[in-house]
Amino acid sequence: QVQLVESGGGLVRAGDSLRLVCAASGRTGTSYDMGWFRQAPGKDREFVAAVTRRGISTLYANSVKGRFTISRDNAKNTVYLQMNMLTPEDTAVYYCAAGSAYFTDRTLRADYWGQGTEVTVSS
Repeated sequence: QVQLVESGGGLVRAGDSLRLVCAASGRTGTSYDMGWFRQAPGKDREFVAAVTRRGISTLYANSVKGRFTISRDNAKNTVYLQMNMLTPEDTAVYYCAAGSAYFTDRTLRADYWGQGTEVTVSS
């Protein structure tokens, strides 16, 4: 079992930056690829970014590539999502996930989910 707790969300203005943090407990370390998804109001949950078990490879949705950076610190069982140049279109609940990254499909198949942290970007 893996427990995931997100933090760092909030209300920011367009162009601002925000860093989300996902603290993992349970069977963690290098056992899973880690990722972030988001769900905007009235929309389906979508993949944002993923990082492989040892942090060597990353994967991003086209909509965030060049603006968002995912990283992990396995010693701290923590995953980060640095979000720069935020726009109102980034407004969503952001979810941390643990599972397996599929680079061909450009997504992460999640086995575990966090409860989410809300990000609101005003124009």
